[in-house]
Amino acid sequence: MIVEANQMRGWAHEEVIHSLAKALNNHYVFPDVAEEMGNYLEHKLVGKEYEAIKNAEAFCEQVTYDLREISKDKHLKLRYTEQEKSVDMKISEKEQREEYLLHAKLDNYGFHRIERLAGNIGYIHLRGFHDPEFAGEAAVNAMNLVANTDALIFDLRNNGGGSPSMVAFITSYLFDSEPFHLNSFYSRANDVISQSWTLSYVPGKRYGNKPVYVLTSHRTFSAAEEFTYNLKNLKRATMIGEVTAGGANPGAVHQLTKHFGIFIPDGRAINPVTQTNWEGIGVTPDVETTQHEAYETAYKLALKHVISLYQDRNEYGFIVKEAENQLKQL
Repeated sequence: MIVEANQMRGWAHEEVIHSLAKALNNHYVFPDVAEEMGNYLEHKLVGKEYEAIKNAEAFCEQVTYDLREISKDKHLKLRYTEQEKSVDMKISEKEQREEYLLHAKLDNYGFHRIERLAGNIGYIHLRGFHDPEFAGEAAVNAMNLVANTDALIFDLRNNGGGSPSMVAFITSYLFDSEPFHLNSFYSRANDVISQSWTLSYVPGKRYGNKPVYVLTSHRTFSAAEEFTYNLKNLKRATMIGEVTAGGANPGAVHQLTKHFGIFIPDGRAINPVTQTNWEGIGVTPDVETTQHEAYETAYKLALKHVISLYQDRNEYGFIVKEAENQLKQL
């Protein structure tokens, strides 16, 4: 059993905590908070408060809880893996990249379901924003499949985030305008601010100004929140569902020991419209409802749009009838 293996494998609380405190001080986006977190963990270590925890996963959960108690940063997360990993930076980055690529491929690059719903409504169930360098083809195929629908639903209720570059790539399909500033990211490592812009060219057909609906839940996180936050402030989509998780600080995984790694945010998002972000507060939907009712709520709004769009055009009576029949079933 995994629990037994974790209990039997030798690992020291001291090694993990000391390495973690050092990594926080070196990389966390807010140095003063990093120092406070490190001191807090070291204090608990000296007080032998972690000594009774013999299971690695339980230790990770407690330390993660302690980190978030101080920082309120939901991106901070200590992880344990049975498989040994290198603490050498270059080797560790290579291992992480290989692991990421395999996971992304097996996850179909986040695109779990793409279809045309009855009433000519597009639906994209997206569970992750993977880097367009690898996931671009999947994104293009998804957007081209729904290009001729009259309204589009993005289901991000189980989306844990990912690449801001993919956020910009998909968002570019939703505008016909010239490229514009979408978001900015401050990096502690380089002490610079980089900008994210929509693209002047996208493969295939842009979606134009047709209605877009975004479904959210309390699990919608990180890059998925950026997508939601950007579109809300640009007034390009209607958000439906629950307030999102509230994680706006991008970062990277740092391998502390052969079995323990920590995700540390080393930057922060700065939206050009609000000059702030959604960290700690999440994104509030335009239409608040439960995650379970979000899909039906959005679908009804989309169907009503289609009925209104074609109701005075007799040659398209078939699509009106299809939309009306579907609306009655909901």
